[in-house]
Amino acid sequence: MRLFGYKLPVTALVGFFIIAVMLIAAIGAPVLAPYGQADVVGDAWDDPSAAHWLGLDNIGRDVFSRLLYGARMSIGLSLIVTLLSFSLGVTTGFAAAIARGWVDMALSRIADLLLSLPSLIFAFVILSVLGTGLPVIVVTVAVLDSVKVFRLARAVAMNVAALEYVEVARVRGEGLWWVIRREILPNALAPLIAEFGLRFSFAFLFIAALSFLGLGVQPPNADWGSMVRDYRDVIGLDLPTPLFPAAAIALLTIGVNFVVDWLLAINARSYGEGA
Repeated sequence: MRLFGYKLPVTALVGFFIIAVMLIAAIGAPVLAPYGQADVVGDAWDDPSAAHWLGLDNIGRDVFSRLLYGARMSIGLSLIVTLLSFSLGVTTGFAAAIARGWVDMALSRIADLLLSLPSLIFAFVILSVLGTGLPVIVVTVAVLDSVKVFRLARAVAMNVAALEYVEVARVRGEGLWWVIRREILPNALAPLIAEFGLRFSFAFLFIAALSFLGLGVQPPNADWGSMVRDYRDVIGLDLPTPLFPAAAIALLTIGVNFVVDWLLAINARSYGEGA
């Protein structure tokens, strides 16, 4: 099977399949879930049955329904965070590479400062002070993630900006944003698309970690990190319930990384042919 003219290996096919299933679960959660995410429908830790395929959780909510709604929250938040971090990181990285001078110096020093801070501890401080509302979580994680995007975007843009056609555009009098939109971005898409997948995985795991520690998505909203936290007390028992959200986190991460590995291989091959 081929996609955009490139042959898809088995791992990439598996990755696309996993991502597609997870997206269907996230988008279709209100239709596919037999119960609401906060509905108490039986006794705590009831075994799986025809009415409750994966059993019930610690307060009698349907685990299958919460997994579907958890996909909606976990994937949706991670996607918003990644889009925001890329908008911020790519814009500032390209601006630093093209403007040079004090703009590059100021943005690079801010990026170095944020990179020097432990991400998880910094997020703890911000969320402890400003609260754990979804907008605060999104902005905090996006800013932390945008620094890494900035470094890559700046490095790629500096390589492209040194080429003759970019210099011609600048001599011609084209503005900064025109040069970024028409000359830099089209030639930097391949590594940025691959980086998008990596950053999505980071945001996804980071939000799950925050939820597991109690600073992420708050009840009654379901997300996979908080579900692992809620179910951790029965890990030592014979109940399979704690495995479901943990397996969902691992499965999506593996699927995204399969696709990213394929994109990176394509980018490396294209770069080698161009050289």
